[in-house]
Amino acid sequence: MDKDIAPIEIDLTAGRSGKVNEMWLQMFGGAIQMILKSMFGGATLPVKVKGSKEEISSFAKTLGREKKYMKAVSKYGLNDPRVYKDKFKLRKAISKFERTTGIKYPFKG
Repeated sequence: MDKDIAPIEIDLTAGRSGKVNEMWLQMFGGAIQMILKSMFGGATLPVKVKGSKEEISSFAKTLGREKKYMKAVSKYGLNDPRVYKDKFKLRKAISKFERTTGIKYPFKG
């Protein structure tokens, strides 16, 4: 890991503390895009996530479901039953993330 790369910092407590605004949501969406690119073979990025155990767990599960869904779409196409199943699981994870954090997830499965 390059020591010169500043870590991506995500504060999941922002939903509870009223810090979520348009600019925060843009930053959050950009951070998720960079993390997903890294998960698909891009450069390794340092990431710091702040929040309760439940918030962090929900965020990690949602990112994992996002990755699984994107891989399924790439492998099978949008109309395959396996993709529908992954899409349902992603939507469920997003819903839990939004309930847990009070933050709108920037991408819809």
